[in-house]
Amino acid sequence: MQVEVSPETFTLVDYSAEVIADIVNEVGQALGLGPDVAVRVEVDETTPLGNSSVVSIDPIVLAVESGALEDAKRPRQLSTAGTATVLGLLLARVADRLDPTFGDPGPDEGLEPHHHTAWEVYAAGRIVRLGYRAYDDRQRRLYHYRLRHGFSDVGDAAFDRLWTADGLTWADVTRLSDESAAAVPA
Repeated sequence: MQVEVSPETFTLVDYSAEVIADIVNEVGQALGLGPDVAVRVEVDETTPLGNSSVVSIDPIVLAVESGALEDAKRPRQLSTAGTATVLGLLLARVADRLDPTFGDPGPDEGLEPHHHTAWEVYAAGRIVRLGYRAYDDRQRRLYHYRLRHGFSDVGDAAFDRLWTADGLTWADVTRLSDESAAAVPA
């Protein structure tokens, strides 16, 4: 993969553009993104916040605030495991969007929040199974899923399916999400 990180030299945080590029390359290859794929990672080092997003698919542009990549125990230091997890989630969603069998979820801004959460669970499960784990992501994701979909046995079963699955389509993700939300009495 061809990976470009901006800025090339960090001044406010002790991050290495080369290390970030290596992580993106490794995770991207593990997700099946080919050698001809170009990725640009734009890191906003002026904020300690942790937002991250896919800005564009063609070309692939990922935007992250420096707090998303920071080691929680060492301020202003890069967490390699956290970086692999955060950027891996974005790359998993990019890989889904590039896979014609996945379907077309539409732009992120138009996604229903519960569908977006379900997709994040599906992406996170795959990242964890690839060996990238910055924290106990399953419990955190389950709690977030329950907050969006309600607390129910149907929702927990759908979560487990999303967490352990490979090869789902966008229709599968939204169906599981919708079934979870419908299982909670109004």
